[in-house]
Amino acid sequence: MTTSAPIRLRVFSLNCWGIRYLSKNCRERFVLIGDLLTQEQLDLALLQEVWCEKDFLFLKKKLGSVYPFSHYFKSGFIGSGLAVFSRHRIHDAFLYRYSLNGYPYMAQHGDWFGGKAVGKVLLNISGLNVHVFVTHLHAEYCREKDSYLPHRVVQAWELHQFIRHTSAGADVVILGGDLNMHPDDLGTRLLRNYTGLLDSFSEAANFEGCEEGFTHISENPFTHSDGLVPFGGGVRIDYILFKGSGEVDVSCESLCTTKGPVPGLPFPYSDHEALTAEFLFTPTKKGNGCKEREFGCIPDKLPELVNTVNEARTEVKVGLHCSERMRHTAARTGIMGLVLLVLELAIAAVPLFALGAEQPFPKASFYLLGALCFAVLLSTLMLYIFYSMEVKALQGTEDQMRLALSSLQERIKEYPKALSSDHLRNSLDSKDSVHLKQES
Repeated sequence: MTTSAPIRLRVFSLNCWGIRYLSKNCRERFVLIGDLLTQEQLDLALLQEVWCEKDFLFLKKKLGSVYPFSHYFKSGFIGSGLAVFSRHRIHDAFLYRYSLNGYPYMAQHGDWFGGKAVGKVLLNISGLNVHVFVTHLHAEYCREKDSYLPHRVVQAWELHQFIRHTSAGADVVILGGDLNMHPDDLGTRLLRNYTGLLDSFSEAANFEGCEEGFTHISENPFTHSDGLVPFGGGVRIDYILFKGSGEVDVSCESLCTTKGPVPGLPFPYSDHEALTAEFLFTPTKKGNGCKEREFGCIPDKLPELVNTVNEARTEVKVGLHCSERMRHTAARTGIMGLVLLVLELAIAAVPLFALGAEQPFPKASFYLLGALCFAVLLSTLMLYIFYSMEVKALQGTEDQMRLALSSLQERIKEYPKALSSDHLRNSLDSKDSVHLKQES
C-alpha cells in the first residue's frame, strides 16, 4: 500500500436488458446509457445483460475517452452479458461460470443459454488492490412456486466461495450486479454472512432515489407490474456490496438510483433502475489484525451463519430430490422408447422371413413410428445426461455445505475458550497496570 490519503471511488451498476430484437427500444437505450455514463464521469461501471457483443463494442467506442479500460466476459451460447468499464487500468480478469443455471428446455426463460457467471477484474488504485466482481444470478419467475430456488442458492454459494477464495489479498472488495434476490432472501443472507460484504443501501450515509432502494418498480413501463403489487410496487434485487480490510476502511458516502423514465423521454434506461454508489477508502494502520467483517473474525455471527448454511443445505436437498426424481422419469421414458423401437424393428423383420406371396407392409406408418421412437429415445437420453449433471452439482454443493457446517461448529466450540483466554488476559493486564500505578 503506497497511499495514505483518502480515496473516493464512484461505482455504477445496471442491468441493461439488452436482448436485441426482443427488448423494447434496445438500441436507443444503449445510446442513452452511454450518454449517462459519459455525463456522470464515474470511476467504474458494472453492466449486466449486455447480451450482444456489438452493443458492448458500441459502448466501448463511445466511452473510450472517459473509460479507457473495459472488459467483456464471454460465456455460454449468447454470452454472460457481463461488462466492466473503468477509468483505472484493469490488470487482470477472470470468469467463473455457475455449475447450475436453469433448464435448456425452458427456452422462454433463456437463463440456461446465457451462461450466467461471475466476472472479476483486478484494479490497482493509488497502490490499493481493489478486487471488483460483477454477476447476474438466475431470475425468479414465480415466488410462490420457485422451481429455480435450488439453482439460485447454489449460485449464491459458488459466488461466495469464488469471492472468498480469490480475494484473500484484497485491500477492497466490491460486488455489483443483479442478484435476483430480495435483501432477506436465503441466498442474499448466505452471501453477506459468509463473505462479510456490506450492503451499500444499508450503509450509505446519504440516499436518493426510489423508495426503499427499489430497483424493480411497477412504474417502469418495461416491467410486469402485477407481480410487484404484493411487495408495495417494487423490489430491491440489484446491489452494490463492499468491504474493506485490515489496512483500508471503506465507507459508503452516498447511494442513488435512477427513477423511472429518462428525462424528456417516455421510457427508462432499462427495466431495472441503475445504482450509483460513492465510496471513501481510508487507509488505516498497517497490520492491525485480520480482515474486518470476515466471519472468522466476528464470532458473534457464527450461530447465525450456521443457521443460514443449514437452511441453504435443506433447500439444496429438496432440489436434489426433485432432480433425482426427474432423472428416474427420463430413464424410464427412455427405456420405453427403446423397447418400442426394438419391437418395431422386429415387426419390420417379419416380412423378410415370411414364406409365400409378398406381404403388404405400411412403410409410411413404419417410418413415422420409428422417427417418433427415435426422437423420444434421443430426447430422454439428453435429459438423463442433463439431470445427472444437475444431481452431481447439487450433491457436490451439499457436500461442501456439510464440511462448512462442521468447520463452523468447531469454531463455535472454540469461541468460549477464546473468550475465557481474552477475559483472563484482560484481567491480568488490568492487574499489572494497577500494580505499576501503585509502585509509581
